[in-house]
Amino acid sequence: MNRFKVMATIFCVSIIAIALSPTAKATEYDKKTTVTFSQTIEIPGVGQQFLPAGTYVFKLVDSLSDRDIVQIFSKDMTHVYATILTIANYRLKPTSKTVMTFRERASGQPEAIRAWFYPGATWGQEFVYPKARAIELARVTQQPVLAMPAELAPDIVAPVKTLDEPAVVALKAAPIEAVTPKGEVVEVAQVIPPKDAVQTLPKTSSQLPLLGLLGLLALGSGFALSLISKRNAWTL
Repeated sequence: MNRFKVMATIFCVSIIAIALSPTAKATEYDKKTTVTFSQTIEIPGVGQQFLPAGTYVFKLVDSLSDRDIVQIFSKDMTHVYATILTIANYRLKPTSKTVMTFRERASGQPEAIRAWFYPGATWGQEFVYPKARAIELARVTQQPVLAMPAELAPDIVAPVKTLDEPAVVALKAAPIEAVTPKGEVVEVAQVIPPKDAVQTLPKTSSQLPLLGLLGLLALGSGFALSLISKRNAWTL
């Protein structure tokens, strides 16, 4: 194999490797999102915890399971307001914008945040509330709410740097259940349908552009090899 053929082969393999590599940006990795609320909202915490109207940064702590930890920062990210346990929630169609859903509220009370979906994603974070508050929210909405033992709700007010931190390990190991307005424990599936029930696997983009790119690369590779073959024939 001559020098030109070796160079062409290396070039083609390199381009295909680039095409198959992850394309997520740094902000997509942790889903860092800046959100502005026009009114006070409730977030999970010991008792009731509120965020006044203003701008905040939501950031996902990396996880390889269906459980994640979300941290809420001040706009300049100098203060952590809350560190919250969540589990994956799936939907059929992604949107191009950040979507946050809220639960119904009692008269005169701030809306309680329920889930957060990152732009382009078919899965998001469903927030888990301490059990006593989850039962109260269930009574307002007349629907089951995800709950965890209140004593395991951590007071982490610093950025999580590693999943090995004791408070983080305890939080991720916390038992999660769904509670009804009467305080009865029911299947978590009554709040979060299983992934199979959503009729689609979570993905953030179509594979058609990638397939098209690989097709063009294959044609280009064939053309390059054809030229090399002709060049070899001319030099014989």
